[in-house]
Amino acid sequence: MAESLAAMTAQTGKALAGLTVMFAMFQNYFPCELRVIIMDCYDKLVNFVYPYIQITFPEFQGDGFRRSKAYSTIERYLNANSTKQAKRLDAYVFDDCDSVVLSVANNEEVADEFKGIKVWWTSREHNPNKQSISFWPRWDEKKYFRLTFYRKHRHRITSEYLKHVMEEGKAITVQERRRKLCTNKAGDGGSGLGNGFRGGGIWSEVVFEHPATFATLAMDPIRKEQIVRDLMYFSKSEDYYKNVGKAWKRGYLLYGPPGTGKSTMIAAMANLLQYDVYDLELTAVDNNTELRKLLINTTSKSLIVIEDIDCSIDVTAKREDEDEDGEEGEEKNPVNEEKKKKKKKKKQSKVTLSGLLNTIDGLWSACPGERIIVFTTNHVEKLDKALIRRGRMDEHIELSYCGFEAFKILAKNYLEVDSHELFAKIRQLLNETEMSPADVADKLMRKSDGEDVDGNLMSLIKALEEVQEKNKAAKLEEKEKKVAKEMRVESSDQLWKKMVT
Repeated sequence: MAESLAAMTAQTGKALAGLTVMFAMFQNYFPCELRVIIMDCYDKLVNFVYPYIQITFPEFQGDGFRRSKAYSTIERYLNANSTKQAKRLDAYVFDDCDSVVLSVANNEEVADEFKGIKVWWTSREHNPNKQSISFWPRWDEKKYFRLTFYRKHRHRITSEYLKHVMEEGKAITVQERRRKLCTNKAGDGGSGLGNGFRGGGIWSEVVFEHPATFATLAMDPIRKEQIVRDLMYFSKSEDYYKNVGKAWKRGYLLYGPPGTGKSTMIAAMANLLQYDVYDLELTAVDNNTELRKLLINTTSKSLIVIEDIDCSIDVTAKREDEDEDGEEGEEKNPVNEEKKKKKKKKKQSKVTLSGLLNTIDGLWSACPGERIIVFTTNHVEKLDKALIRRGRMDEHIELSYCGFEAFKILAKNYLEVDSHELFAKIRQLLNETEMSPADVADKLMRKSDGEDVDGNLMSLIKALEEVQEKNKAAKLEEKEKKVAKEMRVESSDQLWKKMVT
């Protein structure tokens, strides 16, 4: 047995030596043109009998400075689905992600299965032999993923599996990434270096960490459920919007008195859908062109918010004029007047209503990906009808004063109680009195360790009774003024009749 094994080893060694000699002769004595033809025929023969197809996804694309989105998406997909098989992993933490991203190490292979079809992913790295020093390691070390599968499954892999990988990888990326709160606030100059903001574009950004959810939002539960269903349906309706020929966007108009939860609603919407938030300050936008640039530079899966839309363009300028006029009879200083004129000229935005309408609903609104546009206002009657018509603002959501159902949510949030003997009294007062959810929450919030549920509820009852008394006094005063005015009119009429007679 040992002798036969030794003989086989000797024969194998002789065969390999012979092949090495033949390859050296081929390299040295065959003309270059003939070698090219022979190698071409050899490759064709191998490809004819080779049962697999391989697709390569390089880490960097184009000029080598931009990381391939396909590579990053595949990396996230393999991290979630196949890294348990790998024995060697690389760990990364990206700027847009809170969690550690695990990637298959070089020369590791993992298997994946899709609808009964088995495929293999391999992580590779190409290291060219270059005797040079590079400040850009990626130029010399080119990483890539290689997908290998049977040739007979080519159509299903290219048409279905790769689409599945991209969709799953993008969903994982969105779920793991840090969401952003962006603003174009004046004074930052788009550099993103001041006021705690970062980012090198025309938007400045911070990490969005608002804790609001629809579960803690104080409003009517039925209306809340309708809004949640509408948002979730929109987020899954890419194909529907494409079929009906509309840009994948939706508009929400939030209106109501101050303190009724408009900003909290926006935060809850962003947390529900895992969207970024772009807080667009129209008074800081110079013209319509800049407004379009801002919109183009927003990302997919984002909320574009314009708060207090009624105070953003024309109304703002009017209020500044009124404030700068001062009190009647005030002496005007020529130097100060000149400064005020320059300040007013600098502050005035040239964004027009037409420009705003074209940006949110014209050709420029059809940016790739889904977006939600949100307007808020305290005075919906001031808004132009063209701005809030259906199709631009698809959902009109009124956030009004605190009702009893909203109060119960606040009591659960702040006091952790579902019922109490004082609830009946509070319900009666809320039906007769107008108080915003913000004011109710302020009375329910514990401000020291010694406070208890009874004390907070009594504080709210006292505040509601004070508001009720003020409302009664205001109504009485208004009634007295009305009666006095009617008496003056009646006396004037009687005097006029006497003069005539």
